[in-house]
Amino acid sequence: MKKLVTLFLLIFSTAVLAQEATETTDTIEPIITESTVTTKTDTNLKSPPASAISPTINTSNSDLCTFGVAGAIQTQILGVSTGTQVTDDNCEMLKNAKTLYDMGMKVAAVSVMCQDQRVFDAMMNAGTPCPKDGLIGAEARAAWEVETESQPEALNEEKKEFTSNEKTLMGSGVVAALALLLLL
Repeated sequence: MKKLVTLFLLIFSTAVLAQEATETTDTIEPIITESTVTTKTDTNLKSPPASAISPTINTSNSDLCTFGVAGAIQTQILGVSTGTQVTDDNCEMLKNAKTLYDMGMKVAAVSVMCQDQRVFDAMMNAGTPCPKDGLIGAEARAAWEVETESQPEALNEEKKEFTSNEKTLMGSGVVAALALLLLL
């Protein structure tokens, strides 16, 4: 409370002193000067463009048969990023066969593996044909020889070339698109 009273007295005593100073009889001519201040500010901010950052795709869980593919490109004007997950069918087949085997279903596990032409051929060459409609051994071999349409498809050489050409064309298209974006 004492501080508040002291502050109040200080404020009003300055006002009284100011009034006494203005009541002097001396006349002083004020000096008036004009000045113009012009300030020009030129800011040149040099900073890099925003970055296109690819999304992260977490595939650290070993039970997943997927892997991430991501990419990004950034130019002075435009930035693009994308990503996806790709499923590995062979990995899924192996995990399914292992799970069936672990559950004691050995014939079913072999049947899953026999969906791959390479495994099917290896089993036939080893004299232990893949199971067919619940048949195993010589009975399964006879069933496979009669019904050849249900055998796994062999890898076609023409199909390999076509897939290779498709990949080459797609890669060339991506490179051309990136070059076009860089020109922008």
